[in-house]
Amino acid sequence: MFRENTKVIRIGNRVIGGGNPILIQSMTNTRTEDVKATVDQIRRLTEAGCEVIRCAVPSMEAANAFSEIKKNISIPLVADIHFDYRLAIAAMENGADKIRINPGNIGNDEKLRAVVTVAKEREIPIRVGVNSGSLEKEIIAKYGRVTAEGLVESALDKAKRIEDMGYDQLVISIKSSDVMMCVKAHELIATKTNYPLHVGITESGTVNAGNIKSALGLGIILYQGIGDTIRVSLTGDPVEEIKSAKLILKTLGFRQGGVEVVSCPTCGRTQIDLIKLATDVEEMVSDLDLDIKVAVMGCAVNGPGEAREADIGIAGGKGVGLLIKKGEIIKKVPETELLNTLREELLNWKQE
Repeated sequence: MFRENTKVIRIGNRVIGGGNPILIQSMTNTRTEDVKATVDQIRRLTEAGCEVIRCAVPSMEAANAFSEIKKNISIPLVADIHFDYRLAIAAMENGADKIRINPGNIGNDEKLRAVVTVAKEREIPIRVGVNSGSLEKEIIAKYGRVTAEGLVESALDKAKRIEDMGYDQLVISIKSSDVMMCVKAHELIATKTNYPLHVGITESGTVNAGNIKSALGLGIILYQGIGDTIRVSLTGDPVEEIKSAKLILKTLGFRQGGVEVVSCPTCGRTQIDLIKLATDVEEMVSDLDLDIKVAVMGCAVNGPGEAREADIGIAGGKGVGLLIKKGEIIKKVPETELLNTLREELLNWKQE
């Protein structure tokens, strides 16, 4: 089911599905019971561009903390529940805008029904989550191993359990650390349900490996019109997840705004520390609200031509730098002044 036709679901003050914008999610890695640390991290993530945040609820203390956390943040708050149905109920009673459960480990029908009843009363959506690492033994036996088909069957079975209890405010998530299995699973499930899909490559690894896997997997899935919310799962500061998610969406044309930095690879002609310069530029523009492309080039010979498609750029030579706009050299400055010159131009651009 293409995202334009998925069911519209409200999560707090946001909506997904039905062609609404793809939202960026992340998950806190603080102890949820530590309200101050959790709120501080959520605020940092919100400033970076996070639009939905999920917190682990491993204890009743964590569930009760939702009440105070909710008062101090501006984005929808999702409770991540495993095993104990009472934690799901407590989290909803304390303000969760959505809950994430795996009905397979939440308990029998009586316990699941208790969760669904509260969700229905409060109109709180339920995300049905299935991971390749938690697939039921029966389904693994049926297919001989963990497969895309098995992930889809498991997710739809769990969604049906909740549907049979009279509730259909659902979001489905089927994740795997195997990128191509994840892609295939999403291609299959998109033909079988109209529930919004939360997309991500689980256990993708460190910032380096995780970004590559996530960009490939999410890129293929989203480009096919599948997916309503995304998370780039990285072992690291969750702010990095937001940066990566924003760039993936922008690269695919699903987001506008934000400064895009392009830079050339180093070569034997490079006579400046291009790696540091490009990193400094990327950091410098991170707080600018501009929808432009900035090029950072390491060669004064080819730089202007290579930067032609950028709105503005700089190119370095031996002790000297060039400021470039639309492929035309605007001015020549000492290398030491190159970064500040670009910064001034960008600030003037913002004022204009």
